[in-house]
Amino acid sequence: MSRITVIGGTGYAGSAIVAEAAARGHQVTALSRNPPVTPAPGVAYVQGDATDEATLSATIDGADIVVGALAPRGPLIHSFRQVYSAIARLVDAAGARFYVVGGFSSLRPAPGADRFVTDLSHIPAELHDEIRIGAALIIEDLPATPASLDWVFVSPPMRFGARMPSERRGTYRLGDDVAVRPKDGGAISAADYGLGFVDLIEKGEHHREQVNLSH
Repeated sequence: MSRITVIGGTGYAGSAIVAEAAARGHQVTALSRNPPVTPAPGVAYVQGDATDEATLSATIDGADIVVGALAPRGPLIHSFRQVYSAIARLVDAAGARFYVVGGFSSLRPAPGADRFVTDLSHIPAELHDEIRIGAALIIEDLPATPASLDWVFVSPPMRFGARMPSERRGTYRLGDDVAVRPKDGGAISAADYGLGFVDLIEKGEHHREQVNLSH
């Protein structure tokens, strides 16, 4: 059993990771600005602001695993990278492992190819900022952290979100920084993303690298 702190633990991806980890018997703490709509049994929910370093420090202290499940939109659009920088520093100081919920556009269509984020011409302009800010974590920020920080950046497929199908299949496919399904972008439910995410945590086979999950 691991002590897992999920920052952004009541959001779409975060709540699925929280539920999966708690169901497997891990000791889970979920930090979020808003209380959960449907609390998962056995989870310690902490209501607080991830931009407050004292709040972050208190929830990260004592954790074996820290999951970052924040989205670069709304109140976080301008401070997203700074918040993740603070989280990474605190996780490193705590000697914990760091798993980050990523985005699809930071993946590549083929080995060595440019990432999808380099061409957003087919994406509505109002989404460009959050896509680029999210991708900057894996392109610039995480690789620049001290070698002592053990991180994994876990990208979902293109069709992933509250408007997508939510059926739990109990299966997923795992890839590296090349999209599992580059032609159509792929899809996965929150439950199966949470399943794959917690499998990654428990197996602990990836270190300072990007992976992706899809059906």
